[in-house]
Amino acid sequence: MARIRNIVILTGAGVSAESGIDTFRAGSDGGPSLWEQHRVEDVATPEGFARDPDLVLGFYDMRRAAIQTKQPNPAHHALARLDAQWEGGLLIVTQNVDDLHERAGARRVLHMHGEHLKAWCTACDTRSRWTAPLIDRPRCPGCGAAALRPDVVWFGEMPYEMDTIYAALRDADLFVSVGTSGAVYPAAGFVRDAREVGAWTLELNLERSQGSHWFQETRLGRASELVPAWVDEVLAARA
Repeated sequence: MARIRNIVILTGAGVSAESGIDTFRAGSDGGPSLWEQHRVEDVATPEGFARDPDLVLGFYDMRRAAIQTKQPNPAHHALARLDAQWEGGLLIVTQNVDDLHERAGARRVLHMHGEHLKAWCTACDTRSRWTAPLIDRPRCPGCGAAALRPDVVWFGEMPYEMDTIYAALRDADLFVSVGTSGAVYPAAGFVRDAREVGAWTLELNLERSQGSHWFQETRLGRASELVPAWVDEVLAARA
């Protein structure tokens, strides 16, 4: 750790699941996934939105309302503590569309798949913080058009700020993946990008991911236990 300056952390559904947020894929706890309740093609594609906007807007209105009732867990708080105390480079890249990292106090966070608590106006291309339903077609606070959709990256769309992410990976000394399945690209390929530049790679997960063999070290367990312990190690090594 004494030689590590720049850290990139990728977080996935396993982090927020411990706060009670539904995951898109079934977890090892045996609970149903969102994709078992809805077809991907119906609620998470531009074509599905064009075909049945009420279904899509209702689906995301429910998700938006639900996350506002949830609270950050010890994994979120530990990463926020690292963010506050780490003097080197740090980027928390999250695949999650909730705001629990920010509510825990983290600031160096990038939402590559968008955010539930934002709405995107497809007329003027502005994004606004949004906590209310969208199904009644409210107007954009910027241009006044009734053209708001969830600011969430759907299948077939490009994740956000990939240039920023790849730049951080090129400078990384340490890449850590927390609670991810290793099944969704491009995020699943970040570990290989980090290995190519010589970064140490660490996986913290409830079970081994599909890309677990790419990591130099894997620790298995609950994110709410693994992440605080790891953050304690990192900060103690730099004390």
